[in-house]
Amino acid sequence: MAGRGSYKNSRTAKRKRRRRQLQIIYTCLVFLIVLVGVLVAGLVTTTKTKNDRVKAKKAAEIAEEEEAIAAKRQAIAEAEKVADAYDYDRAIAMLQQQEHYDTDTELINAIAKFTAAKSSMEAKNVLEVPHIFYHSLIVDTDRAFNTSLFGEDVVAGVNAWMTTIEEFDKITQQMYDNGWILVKMRDLVNEYTGDDGLVHFKQNKSLLLPADKHPFVLSIDDWSYYHSYKGQGFGDKAVLDENGEVRIQYTDAQGNVSVGNYDVVPRLNDFVKEHPDFSYGGARGLIAMTGYNGVFGYRTDVAYKTGEKLDQDQAEWLAEHPDFNWDNEVAEAKKIAEACKAAGWEFACHTWGHLSVTNKSVDTLRTDQEKWQNTVANITGKTDTIIFAHGNDIGNWKPYDYNENDVFRYFKDMGYNYYANVDASSEYWVQVNDLSCRMGRIDCDGLQMWRAISGAAKKNVFEKLFDVNDVFDERRPTPVSATGKS
Repeated sequence: MAGRGSYKNSRTAKRKRRRRQLQIIYTCLVFLIVLVGVLVAGLVTTTKTKNDRVKAKKAAEIAEEEEAIAAKRQAIAEAEKVADAYDYDRAIAMLQQQEHYDTDTELINAIAKFTAAKSSMEAKNVLEVPHIFYHSLIVDTDRAFNTSLFGEDVVAGVNAWMTTIEEFDKITQQMYDNGWILVKMRDLVNEYTGDDGLVHFKQNKSLLLPADKHPFVLSIDDWSYYHSYKGQGFGDKAVLDENGEVRIQYTDAQGNVSVGNYDVVPRLNDFVKEHPDFSYGGARGLIAMTGYNGVFGYRTDVAYKTGEKLDQDQAEWLAEHPDFNWDNEVAEAKKIAEACKAAGWEFACHTWGHLSVTNKSVDTLRTDQEKWQNTVANITGKTDTIIFAHGNDIGNWKPYDYNENDVFRYFKDMGYNYYANVDASSEYWVQVNDLSCRMGRIDCDGLQMWRAISGAAKKNVFEKLFDVNDVFDERRPTPVSATGKS
């Protein structure tokens, strides 16, 4: 019995040992499975991380490549805009600043296109460039030409010296269609400073344009919306829109105020945006400014600040605007000037008081200049161009003589190098002298158009520019006679 019990205990002990062994083996297997799982998971994670890194690197490379392509094409697009204005040298230089400009196919092709276009251009004779000009545009002809509202003399002046919006638009479109291109007056010359400290000139023999294109210069006189314009169908003042572009505030006959393209500056700006090939190098025109009623419709002359030596119009205007703040007027006017310059416009002196310079003494002109510098140049910035009021001049057709003409010497020493009068007797009048560049301007107004239509003019100076018979506004009273000031 004892042996049987011992055997039984032995078998029980074996089973326990085997169970323990099995448990150990099971535990080890579980551990191994877990370990393998961990290792496999780690390997998968490592592989995934590595793959993710590879993918991220590839995505970054693709994004960088796409960004480079986008930047390159943006550069080409910007160069195209510059080339549209015939400035091929600048367009080429812009592209040559790009990486791989000499190996990238798109850049090579664009540069080749601009180079070929430049080679097809021809130099224009700068002595055969017309210069046309406008005053503020008539928005409402019903008021502008209404003698019952303003009297015959006022209407006659408006009819003679002003241009309607419709006429301006037709002139602009027809000149574009006929191949005319805006250039700056300074594009006609090469200037350099001599040992005497004065600016000297030579003709620009490299004003390059396509063979079928013709350069012209444009200017605007008296962009001040004088008190005398009130109620006559002109704009009120220049303002900036939400994009910082120049527009015009206008009050209609019913007293409704709106903002739009009611004058030359915004209308021409928008036209050039739509037709960039109408402008050489981004040129617009010259804006000849007086100062006695302020600028751009802002009452910036010092008289409005001091209240001294006011004329009747100024006194009445101040009485109607008790909240007037001179500093604010100047600040707003400066914004207009900067926006104009940013768009390609340049400013010229038209004298402070719309002064006829003929037979005036240097002392008289100096007094006027001091006022212009203090109340206009402080807004527009300095200028080297003077456009004489009333179409006058400080000499005859002969070149100005610095030693003999004391008025020219005064203006030259003041820094004026470019001069313009009014001469509608010929299609162009350009004089490039050692010390000055001069132009005769053609007034695109009711009087000159009527003279061309009626045959009163010896020569139709508009013939190559536009069809004056088509342009002339039939709402104008006729005949048109000369009166008033320009």
